[in-house]
Amino acid sequence: MAYEELKESVFEANLQLVRSGLVILTWGNASAVDRDAGVVAIKPSGVEYATLTSDDIVIVSLASGAIIEGDLCASSDTPTHLVLYREFEFMGAITHTHSTCATAWAQACREIPCLGTTHADFAAGAVPVTRLMRREEIEGDYEANTGKVVAECLRLPEHEGSAPPAALVAGHGPFTWGATAAEAVENALILEEIARMALHTLAVNPEIKPIGKVLHEKHWSRKHGPGSYYGQSKEPPASD
Repeated sequence: MAYEELKESVFEANLQLVRSGLVILTWGNASAVDRDAGVVAIKPSGVEYATLTSDDIVIVSLASGAIIEGDLCASSDTPTHLVLYREFEFMGAITHTHSTCATAWAQACREIPCLGTTHADFAAGAVPVTRLMRREEIEGDYEANTGKVVAECLRLPEHEGSAPPAALVAGHGPFTWGATAAEAVENALILEEIARMALHTLAVNPEIKPIGKVLHEKHWSRKHGPGSYYGQSKEPPASD
């Protein structure tokens, strides 16, 4: 089949969300896009993870959302994913969960401030939270409008040139993305951990403020900037 590799990567991403404790029951989904083929692979709606197979992953058109391959209905969140893929070329895969700590911040309608270097390694700023959706957006094309409020949030001036790897939908929950399905899942795992750390930090010291700009930028740039030096060099070692 033409989409087997894409379907397998999305199947594994969905299972990893469960293994990582980010998803219980059917509360989440992962997808990935093949822009050359113009398709998106995504979990089917309401299917138990215990019975999910790679053959169950649904292939839909990136342009129209129509099912191209699969016998099951695509996730109800498919329109959200499609809006984000159409708006942002850098998104190769997306996850959505209701993980406990990140969802707590979303339900509180609060961005996650950068309170330490663990967060600074992950994002160039706070993890943003969208505005609350308006009545007409909820009563209208709700799932697509969810994607639109995330896109609106990511276009704010403070994110120019350094789009965060995640966003919280106010009153709802977190979305993360990455170049690959595995990276999107990793970002979901990191997001939940920094959300948990922030909750604990504020419990210990409710008056704590975000770390300073200099320290934040140092940790961000050493992993992500043009002069990054964290990890192993991608250049081959010099020969003697």
